[in-house]
Amino acid sequence: MKTAVFPGTFHPFTIGHQSIVERGLKIFDRIIIAIGYNEHKSATSDVDARLKDISALYRDDDRVVVASYSGLTVDFVRKCGADCILRGVRGVMDFEYERNLADVNRRLSGVETVLLFTLPEHGFVSGSMVRELAHNGVDVSEYLAVKSRED
Repeated sequence: MKTAVFPGTFHPFTIGHQSIVERGLKIFDRIIIAIGYNEHKSATSDVDARLKDISALYRDDDRVVVASYSGLTVDFVRKCGADCILRGVRGVMDFEYERNLADVNRRLSGVETVLLFTLPEHGFVSGSMVRELAHNGVDVSEYLAVKSRED
C-alpha cells in the first residue's frame, strides 16, 4: 500500500488542500493529512478543532487519515511508515520553497517528496489570504473545504 503524508498547518483547510488530497488519491492508496504544530506556539485546542473538522470531511473515505504531529515532518513520515511526502505548489515561489524543503528532507531521511501543481482555479487561494479576508469581515466560505469553529 503506497502511503503519502500531506503535511501542513491547514489553518484553514481550503479547497486547494482538498483538491490536492483528491488528486493525490489517484496516485496513492492512502493519504495521511498531517496537521503540524509547534507545541511552543500553537494552542492544542486549535489543532484539535482542525483535526476534528478535517476528519469529519473525510469520515466516509477510509483512504484518508487525519493526524497531528509536532517536530520534524520526516520523523512523522517514518513513524507512520509512509512512502513519501505530498505537497501542493501554487507557483514559482512555492516551487522554490518546496524544492529546498524536499532536498533537506531527502538528505535527512531519504524520504522523497511528490509535488502536485494546484489547479488554476485554486492558485490564488492560500490560508494566509483566507485568514486576512475573514479577519476583515469578508465571507470566505467559497474558499473553505471545511468551516471550522476557529475561522
